[in-house]
Amino acid sequence: MRKHHIRFNDAQLRTEVVPYTTRDYVRWFLSRAALLGGVSLLAILIFDRNFESPKVRSQKRQIAFLESQLTTMEGQVVEMSGALEEITERDEVIYRNIFGADPYPSHLRNPGIGGADRYRDLRGLEQSERVIFIREEMAELERRMVAQGESLSGLLEMAENQEAMLKSIPAIQPVRNSDLKRMASGYGYRIHPIYKVRKMHWGMDFSAPTGSEIFATGDGKVVEVKKKYNGYGHHVKIQHGFGYETLYAHMSKILVRKGQKVERGEVIGLVGSTGTSVAPHLHYEVFKEGKRVNPAHYYFNDLSPEQYEQLLEASSNANQSFD
Repeated sequence: MRKHHIRFNDAQLRTEVVPYTTRDYVRWFLSRAALLGGVSLLAILIFDRNFESPKVRSQKRQIAFLESQLTTMEGQVVEMSGALEEITERDEVIYRNIFGADPYPSHLRNPGIGGADRYRDLRGLEQSERVIFIREEMAELERRMVAQGESLSGLLEMAENQEAMLKSIPAIQPVRNSDLKRMASGYGYRIHPIYKVRKMHWGMDFSAPTGSEIFATGDGKVVEVKKKYNGYGHHVKIQHGFGYETLYAHMSKILVRKGQKVERGEVIGLVGSTGTSVAPHLHYEVFKEGKRVNPAHYYFNDLSPEQYEQLLEASSNANQSFD
């Protein structure tokens, strides 16, 4: 570095050598520092734009890996949801129909969830929406899988009890097939034989000679034995389990006692005309989960397709009932 500089003296019209002052040294130093700083900054900018540090490269690799994992998880969630939908469909359409089970309650199969925003802490980041979507879908899948597990547990229990259930379902006629053509009245609105008005007839009437045998239509336990002189007259009620009950009315003689266990096809009484009845017949009712249902739909163990069609045709005739 020079220690002086030359300047032109206008007054004397000549050049002269002027030594550097402290201010000149400071100015020189600052200018060189600024130049060096500018060059350094420019070099850093060029380096950052065209070259990456090992730390940045490592971070970018981690980000790319995490993004690929997010993509994989999104695909897995979709696949799991599809698989669960297939299991649910099989449950409802196939498995429950096999066992005659009611559909699994929708509010249990698809439980809702409310409350405050559970993912507030995840919002505001670059991949927030993707992460929140996966978290929400996984939570929903977890809830549905728990519900489906409960449903399948119930079906497994039904499968284990299948033999007992099949024996318990009222699946035969309460009288012999030879009396099929003498069925007096079916399930539905009929003309009452005494009051001569149209009333709901909750069972089926089988016209048969007094003393004809009446059979239990499924395994079960006798829960009611009554001898009345009106209404159902001498009648028996059997509880079969699995939501099924059957009623046999207007008997001339009861051959079972309350609390007795009976098997399908066992004789439980004889046809008569006790109670509110105008002729010897059996009035037969089927209950499912406490509600009366059409008995004609339960004669599938001892009837051929032709006989079943014949029975349905006879039961649909809007004739007069016997009780």
